[in-house]
Amino acid sequence: MRLLNCLLGILVAVVGFWLIWGTLAPVVVLGWAFVVGIFLWLKAESITEIWAWATLLLGLESFAWPVVLMIQLKGPSESLPEAEMGAILSAVVLGLFASVFWISFSYGLFKRAWRTDQPLSDDERTRTSISHSRNRKVV
Repeated sequence: MRLLNCLLGILVAVVGFWLIWGTLAPVVVLGWAFVVGIFLWLKAESITEIWAWATLLLGLESFAWPVVLMIQLKGPSESLPEAEMGAILSAVVLGLFASVFWISFSYGLFKRAWRTDQPLSDDERTRTSISHSRNRKVV
């Protein structure tokens, strides 16, 4: 189940990257997929952490989208046409809204994943009961 969620998280991050840099070669997008996949597989220990990292990456990509668009539309002249100014305004508003949403969502997932007061799972209960029984001294 962790592998499936890792693959879906990679897909989410790669689609966001591809939407920002739509004109890049597929090799670069595959390279990003590989980097994100290695990162998620090594860093995330649970499904909640996988999605927390994936949504954080999506939020950062949403934040970078207007900046990348401004750099791409920058021309040699001092002023931009009205259509390009409208595209930049839309990208700033939507990018800021999306980035705040996804970063807030990832914060909630991180908070849930790293909560220390959650009940123990069956495996953790078994491990702690075994370790407690080993530590008890017979009097």
